[in-house]
Amino acid sequence: AQDAAAKRVERVLSEIDGVETVQTTVGSGDGIAALFGGGSDASFSLTTDEDADQVALQDEIRNATADLEGAGTVTLDASGGFGGSAIEVLVTAGDQATLEEAGNAVLEAVKNVDGAKDVTSNVSAAQPTITVDVNHQAAAAAGLSEKTIGQALAGQLQPAPLGSVVLGQNSLDVVLVAGQAPTTIEQLRATAIPTAGGPVLLGDIAKVTEVDVPTTVTRIDGERSISVTTKPDGDDLGAVTTTLQKALDDLDLPEGAEASLGGVASDQSDAFGQLGLAMLIAIAIVFLVMVGTFRSLLQPLILLVSIPFAATGAIGLLLISGVPLGVASLIGMLMLIGIVVTNAIVLIDLVNQQRERGDTPEVAVREGARQRLRPILMTAAATIMALTPMAFGVTGGSTFISQPLAIVVIGGLISSTLLTLVLVPVLYLLVERSRARFIQRRTRAA
Repeated sequence: AQDAAAKRVERVLSEIDGVETVQTTVGSGDGIAALFGGGSDASFSLTTDEDADQVALQDEIRNATADLEGAGTVTLDASGGFGGSAIEVLVTAGDQATLEEAGNAVLEAVKNVDGAKDVTSNVSAAQPTITVDVNHQAAAAAGLSEKTIGQALAGQLQPAPLGSVVLGQNSLDVVLVAGQAPTTIEQLRATAIPTAGGPVLLGDIAKVTEVDVPTTVTRIDGERSISVTTKPDGDDLGAVTTTLQKALDDLDLPEGAEASLGGVASDQSDAFGQLGLAMLIAIAIVFLVMVGTFRSLLQPLILLVSIPFAATGAIGLLLISGVPLGVASLIGMLMLIGIVVTNAIVLIDLVNQQRERGDTPEVAVREGARQRLRPILMTAAATIMALTPMAFGVTGGSTFISQPLAIVVIGGLISSTLLTLVLVPVLYLLVERSRARFIQRRTRAA
């Protein structure tokens, strides 16, 4: 059945423009099933034309296989190896029934989230299993134990290996089959178990029932769990994660069941936290260096005003370009902390030199801004021009990292440079005038 369904999918895939080869593997499954060739999955590995639009090709494959009859559920994995961009929802519960109910509810909720595609669950199909629950009192009265009953059943259900024989160049196993093995529950209940007082029926000393059990059980911190995975439709992982979290919060899960986000969404959250801490440490280090350089607490605070304006320009350019905020963008923010403060340091340092020569604050600021205007604009323009190819994504590979980083640095440089040339001198004058008035009041009081 798997082979027949796989051939239907294979035929459709091979007819899609841009798909060059299709390699099909039938009989592979997840976990232990994959090791022994079991399971209920068929996988298809595709090679495509290198000039094809990969995003459009993925959408075409999804549309071609969505309504294919007799092929089961077809999902697309375009991660290209380990890792990927899958958002994972972990569902945990104390018992299997609650877990399955909660897992099905989460699966349906994720399917209805805008921007979520290729929604899958690792819930294993239930497998019918026959259990033999021994009645200890009845077994003891017949002189039997669980071990002896198990050995007797094994002898009738499984052939006893006797060895092997070589016939020509082939080695064959030799087994001993004792009678006809039971094939139904009724025949199993009627199986005779030998005892010292004569054979007894299995149904008289044990309860034989058929139950459905999962083929695999996954646990996290000791609790049974189910993983529901999906992929964001596009690059805006944050928006899909936010919508998905709201959908999970609105779910009414059974008592004892919990659902939490994992996978790449959890990784991004951890990365955001670590990069946020790194930016705070970077600002503190820059502040301490400037305090030691200028021997003042006020002037470094004036220079740090450039950082918020750099963030404003960076976020604004991200919004204009439609590039989502991600880890690469935060790395660009971290770079901006050192870049944008440099222009303000160069300006204020010259102003301080003019003050030491005896100029008034107004004259020092005017002269310092006039002399530093051209170097500041030239360095900012050179950096922006150098990053422009990267911002347009013409640098080749790793565009998903280089483009957001370049856009953040360019936007931050534009806003911080323009505002630094205006705002920093104004703040410097306000602080110096306030300090001069404070000194005058103290002098009069003295």
